[in-house]
Amino acid sequence: MPRAKKADTVSAKAKLKLSDLKLIKPLNENQNKFFGFFKDPKKEIIMAHGVAGTGKTFIALHKALEAVLNGEYEKVLIIRSAVQSREIGHLPGDLEEKLEQYQLPYKQICSDLFHKKADNLVYPDPYERLQTQKNLDFASTSFVRGLTFDDTVVIVDECQNLNWEELDTIITRVGNHSRIVFCGDYRQTDLKRGTEKEGLFNFMEIVRHMKSYARVEFTVNDIVRSDLVKEYIIAKITAEDAKPKPKRSKRKC
Repeated sequence: MPRAKKADTVSAKAKLKLSDLKLIKPLNENQNKFFGFFKDPKKEIIMAHGVAGTGKTFIALHKALEAVLNGEYEKVLIIRSAVQSREIGHLPGDLEEKLEQYQLPYKQICSDLFHKKADNLVYPDPYERLQTQKNLDFASTSFVRGLTFDDTVVIVDECQNLNWEELDTIITRVGNHSRIVFCGDYRQTDLKRGTEKEGLFNFMEIVRHMKSYARVEFTVNDIVRSDLVKEYIIAKITAEDAKPKPKRSKRKC
């Protein structure tokens, strides 16, 4: 059965506004630091790096949507790699259907970020509503080459799954009156080859020399998702640290 197409326009009554967005306050020092960097127009590249469950993507999307709905930018663009294996071509369905599963986390975040309204019975999904009113878009890394992102807040999520070429391509797409936020944690990478895993490290080594760059490092102390997640992440890091490190072979001169 064919899916119904989204409406091209949204009535003024149904359109999401800044007043519909919930007020979110930072829950810890590092979230507060991120808020501060986002408020600073000189910090056009922000890296939110650290362990899972610290709210990196949540606060990045909130601040980005807040800026867009306040008229500071035209839209938010979320970019994510189609990894777990660059296997988007192997997934069933057309391109829109293939990308839909990667958008589920952002749909959930948008549902949490906006106040529930009576007319939600007619238009229940804030994520789809933002897309329809041209304030939010989503793209895979496979389809950004050759584009230019003007007047946009770009959020590159799960950036640990991007290799060097993808990171380099994305940041060189950023146009006028735009900024870019990277969210990720190298410990959670789905990349298999060592050379690909090094992409994020090499990228950060370059951008750290830029005055427009800021980085917030989130630790286990910043986990806000649940006590269970915090306990698990601590146990996971402890187990990984306890593993014997492979000995490096001595190079022969």
